[in-house]
Amino acid sequence: MTDIADNGVMPGMELPDEGEGLLYEHFRIEADRGMAPVRIDKFLSEKLQHSSRNRIQKAAEAGFVHVGGQPVKSNYKVRPGDVVTLMLDRPRYDSTIEPEDIPLDVVYEDDDLMVVDKPAGLVVHPGCGNFSGTLVNAVAWHLRGLDSYDPNDPQVGLVHRIDKDTSGLLVVAKTPEAKTSLGAQFYNKTTHRSYNALVWGNMAGDGGTIEGNIGRDPKDRLRMAVFAPGSGVGKEAVTHWRALERFGYVTLVECVLETGRTHQIRAHFRHIGHPLFGDERYGGTEILRGERTGTYRQFVLNGFKLCPRQALHARTLGFVHPRTGRQMDFTSPLPADMEQLLERWRRYMRGSAQAGAQG
Repeated sequence: MTDIADNGVMPGMELPDEGEGLLYEHFRIEADRGMAPVRIDKFLSEKLQHSSRNRIQKAAEAGFVHVGGQPVKSNYKVRPGDVVTLMLDRPRYDSTIEPEDIPLDVVYEDDDLMVVDKPAGLVVHPGCGNFSGTLVNAVAWHLRGLDSYDPNDPQVGLVHRIDKDTSGLLVVAKTPEAKTSLGAQFYNKTTHRSYNALVWGNMAGDGGTIEGNIGRDPKDRLRMAVFAPGSGVGKEAVTHWRALERFGYVTLVECVLETGRTHQIRAHFRHIGHPLFGDERYGGTEILRGERTGTYRQFVLNGFKLCPRQALHARTLGFVHPRTGRQMDFTSPLPADMEQLLERWRRYMRGSAQAGAQG
């Protein structure tokens, strides 16, 4: 279900003018026979994972929330057997994936699978606000001549995902057998994946492990939060890290995920006080460490411009080939924006060391 915008409607939609009564069904559910009465805004917020209670309340105010075919207010109590629908003033979006001629960096390909190196800025899969121009559309174009590959068949396609502004390696299954095998490997944690990240602060020690359940942030549904292990809130998440290079005020780290939760690295490092450099959603676009000088401030701001995203790259990917049983390992070089950012920090540290020696 696509998210509802702050005005209670889908992004880009106008509220219907008075007298316009044509609405389209986007969501329908019949309340369980044995359930206790519950407010409809609470009921729908639990059913629609990407819509907040506040947005549902605004949708109800706009006349988009119906029970038994009639609009109701957000305080309506849903009762057993009620048929609840979300009605909007345009047809439901057609989620059919169409091939699009988008550049694709194919690292490896055979009859069973392909490994691609995704650039930062490219959305992996169509979703709210990004219904085209995604990696999935690019893969569909690349494989358009393969009769056995249907981009709309969930039994083939992407096996895992990375965030829009994270770069790096992903594996695509061309056959149902390949997807089943690769999916099992990811589920059983037998794949090998590592990420490179530039984080704020001088990390203490050579390496360590971050543990903490990850779930939706109750204050910001676009962000994930970390909760205590065993709390029952969120899903278990474990991130192992080791320091690769230090720049005084930031550290380049390698991360190995024991679990694969949404925004795991980003949320975990923010939780321990070391947000990723340039990660706007998790506080990494603030100048969190360093000198109180205009020169340093400008240096960091220039770094944000050079790498205008979270400095995170899915660097390695390893798995067992689903047909041959052979171990497959791939490494992606750091993209230009991250490499240039690191080189700027190296030059800054060399300049600081020389200035200190002269002083």
